[in-house]
Amino acid sequence: MTNTTGRRVTANLSLSLDGRYNGPGGPSDFAAFAPYVTSDVARDHMNRIWEGATTALLGRVNAEGFMGYWPSVAEDDNADPRDRGYAKWLVNTEKVVFSTTLTEAPWEHTRVVNAPAADVVAELKTTGEGDILANSSASIIKALLAADLLDRLYLMIFPEITGGGQRLFEDGLPPTKWALTHQETGKLGELAMVYDRVR
Repeated sequence: MTNTTGRRVTANLSLSLDGRYNGPGGPSDFAAFAPYVTSDVARDHMNRIWEGATTALLGRVNAEGFMGYWPSVAEDDNADPRDRGYAKWLVNTEKVVFSTTLTEAPWEHTRVVNAPAADVVAELKTTGEGDILANSSASIIKALLAADLLDRLYLMIFPEITGGGQRLFEDGLPPTKWALTHQETGKLGELAMVYDRVR
């Protein structure tokens, strides 16, 4: 077995009540999620996610969207301090972007990899410290769930049934047990939950 540093592997994602991370309109359909993402509970949850993380794992599509949006928030004195905190962290932290098409990283502190997420995470666990966060990128999170490599799940559940869209928890995942270690409910019925893997 490879020596590991004990780095925790975490993931965050927002889901509808019917377990979907986007709506029936496809990967960019977040209409059902929009009313909730700027709530106090959602913003506090976002801060919780990155506090201990020193590496962010991103899919290419998410990376392009995030790096097109968050750097300006990091510079915006009028932005919510929680948004600025996350933005500064995202800009300055080590980022690993999974892509089969990018050949070089268009952002600072970023390396591009074309390899299975499980292999990359196993390698990251042998060096450094701090959490390795699969940051809102479902394809990476699904691969890590399938390999049983996740130690913590940060989930926001929004009280909407989308009736279509992609699901996070698909059939065929290995059975695993989780402990609820944090729970918070917002005024709109949104739930922030932290689950730790019981091994």
